Amino acid sequence: MTSAWQATTVAPERTHHLIGSRALYTPRFEEVLSFHDPGLAAVRDGSGAYHVDMRGEPTYARRFRRTFGYYQGRATVEDASGAYHIDECGADVSPARRAWCGNFQGGLCAVRDLDGSYLHLRLDGEPAYSVRWRYAGDFREHAAVVQDDAGLLLHIDEAGRQFGSERFIDLDVFHKGFARARDRDGWFHLRRDGTPAYARRFAVIEPFYNGQARCELFGGAPVVIDERGRDVLRLRESLSLRRRATTSSSR
Repeated sequence: MTSAWQATTVAPERTHHLIGSRALYTPRFEEVLSFHDPGLAAVRDGSGAYHVDMRGEPTYARRFRRTFGYYQGRATVEDASGAYHIDECGADVSPARRAWCGNFQGGLCAVRDLDGSYLHLRLDGEPAYSVRWRYAGDFREHAAVVQDDAGLLLHIDEAGRQFGSERFIDLDVFHKGFARARDRDGWFHLRRDGTPAYARRFAVIEPFYNGQARCELFGGAPVVIDERGRDVLRLRESLSLRRRATTSSSR
C-alpha cells in the first residue's frame, strides 16, 4: 500500500513540498529534502536544520547544522560535535561522533571516523566488525566495496570478511549477481565468488541489464555483450577524436 508521503514531491524552489500541484503545507523553508519513511523530511530554516512531518511541523525541538533523510529509522545529522545518527524522536542512537556518516542500507551504514578511517555500523550504532578501511561504500546484495591501505579494492560481507582472494584497481557493488571490476588489463564483470565472468577486458563497461551489457573496446568501438562475455552486437566502429586547433596571439 502506498503511503501518503510517497505521493509528495519537492517544489522546484526547494522551499516546500507538493502533493500533485498543490502545496502540502503553509510554511516555507530555506531548503527541503524529500520525505522518507516513516513520513519525515529534512528541512532547514533560520533556526537550523531538523525534520518535519507532512504538516510541515517539527518532530522534535533540537536543531542541527545539517540533517538528511531517514533510512531504516535512522537519520544522519551534523553539528559542531561531528556527524552521527538520530532516531525518529530526535534522540542520539549512539554517543559516538564521526567525521562523516552515510545512510543505513540492509542494517549497516558506512561512516568515516575522526582519524580518517572507514567502517560500517550496525543499527545500534556499534561497529559491525573490528577492521578499519581507507574507504568503505554502502552494502548492496549483501556486499560492500572497501579500499585497503595499499589503495586496492575488494568486497566484504556483513561480518567484514573478503569475497574471494583478489583485490582490484577499481570495483563496484554487485548488481544482479555481477560487479564491475578493473585490474591492470582493463574492466570486466566479476561473479560473487570473486572470479571473472569471462577472460576479456574492456576500456569501459556498464552493469548487466537483463543479461546484456554495453561495453567499449580499447579501440573505442562500443559493443553489447552477454554474461559470458560474447559479442551480441557491435554498435559502431571506432571514431577517431579530432583535436581542436588552437591559435594564440600576442598583444
